[in-house]
Amino acid sequence: MLTKIQKWGNSQGLRLARHVLDDVRLGVGDEVDVQVRDGVIVIAPASHIRGSIRLEDLVAKIPEGCSTDEIDWGKPAGGEEW
Repeated sequence: MLTKIQKWGNSQGLRLARHVLDDVRLGVGDEVDVQVRDGVIVIAPASHIRGSIRLEDLVAKIPEGCSTDEIDWGKPAGGEEW
């Protein structure tokens, strides 16, 4: 993909096509790590890739005997009552 460095205010930036971000599971607002290696700009996800954590893996970490009772948070205070 070819793109140009653009000026935005006092900064410069690159526009990346949506399909490029989709391929690496990144979206608007995600943090990236920008480095220069041997004169080449390398952009990589900062910590983890969006969608790399599965619900099954998170549920497997719940300790046995963990209370799953409903918690009473008090009366509704606004539009959240269904």
